[in-house]
Amino acid sequence: MEPTETEQSAPSSARRSRIAVAGASGLIGTALTRALADDGHEVVRLVRRAPRTKDEVRWDPKEGYVDTAGLAGCDAIVNLAGAGVGDHRWTAAYKQEIRDSRVLGTSALAEAAASLDERPRVFLCASAIGYYGDTGERAVDESAPAGQGFLPSLCVEWEGAAAAAHEAGIRTVFARNGLVVAREGGAWGRMFPLFKAGLGGRLGNGRQYWSHISLHDAVAALRHLLDTDSLSGPVNVTAPEPRTNREVTAAMGRVLHRPTLFTAPSPALRVVLGEMAGDVLGSQRVLPTRLLESGFSFAFPGIEESIRAALR
Repeated sequence: MEPTETEQSAPSSARRSRIAVAGASGLIGTALTRALADDGHEVVRLVRRAPRTKDEVRWDPKEGYVDTAGLAGCDAIVNLAGAGVGDHRWTAAYKQEIRDSRVLGTSALAEAAASLDERPRVFLCASAIGYYGDTGERAVDESAPAGQGFLPSLCVEWEGAAAAAHEAGIRTVFARNGLVVAREGGAWGRMFPLFKAGLGGRLGNGRQYWSHISLHDAVAALRHLLDTDSLSGPVNVTAPEPRTNREVTAAMGRVLHRPTLFTAPSPALRVVLGEMAGDVLGSQRVLPTRLLESGFSFAFPGIEESIRAALR
């Protein structure tokens, strides 16, 4: 029987760890912390309010504050925090919010990790495939340079903010996450209701590549990054078979047994979404070369099976 979207395999090591997670209430963070706790690891959640339980630690990313006493004994620090890129129109103010929530938070956690008497083995920081910009039909992996535009420049600064951890000798890994296929949130969380209502369709000409990953595989990949001492630097967390928006639309229709006749024309998307439309219509054909080379195995490598896994 195949694993469900959030079921995870046993950890590669029997050793139980103490792991701090920022962004634990987000889509990936919720699934990751559940999987770690289910396997007996001690999970410490970083929160912006006053802690209410013994497994919570106070931090304020905008102020650069972290209660470092609460991180004592942590084997790993995972940073998944950040304002949703697609949650609002990209006004100047919201772009600043997106930037600050990632760059300032990463810097605060990296400096906190570096300041500990007993430093963690690994600092794992989320990043995004937005690093590469619009790649058209060209397939790229971790060796490709940064693209042009808001998201690529954000990702460069975001990853650079972890310098304190790297300079302190902590293994530092950047998970360049793709589009997560899940019912609970993210782009697919907004798409499922539309497609179920028969209102789904391609965006623009539909030829742009979408580099997706199932929620199950996204969590499994993060755990692989935590456990694999040979991995550091950027790692693409995407499925090995990127598909075009047209192909994704067709797969959604097949799985949900709904028509996909609607089309959102490019000019209309630019009016509605503003600057963000460039990234919605842009193409990112991203390959997980380093994950595959390190021995990671995908449970749901294809788009249709990823969609079906999300609906279980």
